[in-house]
Amino acid sequence: MSRIGNKVVVLPAGVTFERNGATVVVKGPKGELSRDLNEAIEIKQDANEVTFVRPDDSKEMKTIHGTTRALFANMVTGVSEGFVKNLEMIGVGYRAQLQGNKLVLAVGKSHPDEVIAPEGITFEVPAPTKIVVKGSSKEAVGQIAAFIRSRRAPEPYKGKGIRYEGEFVRRKEGKTGK
Repeated sequence: MSRIGNKVVVLPAGVTFERNGATVVVKGPKGELSRDLNEAIEIKQDANEVTFVRPDDSKEMKTIHGTTRALFANMVTGVSEGFVKNLEMIGVGYRAQLQGNKLVLAVGKSHPDEVIAPEGITFEVPAPTKIVVKGSSKEAVGQIAAFIRSRRAPEPYKGKGIRYEGEFVRRKEGKTGK
């Protein structure tokens, strides 16, 4: 039995949704998101509460039930509050600059790395070593944050690189440590 799928999604004020076949469109103050969800899962709305009902108890329907509800809940959260990922840069000379919608990273290479913000994503640089990625799609925010981190992932000996805020990097001793 899917416990996630049985949870009720509460629609905040100003958030609406409509379903056309497999496509679900959620509109809110921070924008509009659309996604194709499984047509077998029935979506019921009572006032501002949305529930998901699966047609049978097969293993496939149980997994799709929870996934559908989680995707819909993330869409509702995205258009009402939005998602944020914070990154920090550790290393001498590592810094980030914002040029329009382009993020320019100096991470110890012979040339600066440039990351262009996709549609729906915004960058902020509150300090030269801090990067904030914001957007309404959880998937897009996580993807672009992972791409920025991959430009110089943290290394285990000195801990230098780009990491998520609060991420723990396991350190190694090095060849002289005994």
